[in-house]
Amino acid sequence: MNIKALTLGLAVATAATFSFAKPVAYQIDPTHTATVFTWNHFGFSTPSANFSDITGTINVDNEKPANSSVDVTIPLSSVNTNVPALDKEFQQEAWFDAAKFPNITFKSTKVQSLGKNKYKITGNLTVKGVTKPVVLDAVLNKQGEHPMTKAQSVGFNATTTFDRSAFGIGNYVPNVGDKITVNITTEASVAK
Repeated sequence: MNIKALTLGLAVATAATFSFAKPVAYQIDPTHTATVFTWNHFGFSTPSANFSDITGTINVDNEKPANSSVDVTIPLSSVNTNVPALDKEFQQEAWFDAAKFPNITFKSTKVQSLGKNKYKITGNLTVKGVTKPVVLDAVLNKQGEHPMTKAQSVGFNATTTFDRSAFGIGNYVPNVGDKITVNITTEASVAK
């Protein structure tokens, strides 16, 4: 057999495989995912709180990052401010109204690669029934086989800021800051 022809045939087959490759779906690991948010408190301090039990899917297309996407659900019942009375208050109608709106969601609408494992992820954030666009500045920490689970995995960090009053949660503004800063870290794996 002609070696040149064989090599060319393999190259064409490989190229065709990559051309039709689809994004890989990674399921978020709630035990290694956290969303920490901070705000200004009367100018004296910058308290923080976090959400846990986060679920969702990160679709990653290494060949065409624009085909990637993120879909996340954050249960309000998981909020932890380290102040039990405040956790309870946040569940009430005047704040997140968790009885009526039990989850915060984020669904990406655009993913842009900025190079050097940096991405700009634009999407719709829904809080208390209000949906607004936000932008996540994300960094891919690592992609590959997880040493413990042996599953193909990815890890990202991301940050964003927004005004909470835009989502109908303007209590005590401006004494308690309107601007919320969010820091996210996540691991996600391909289901076996």
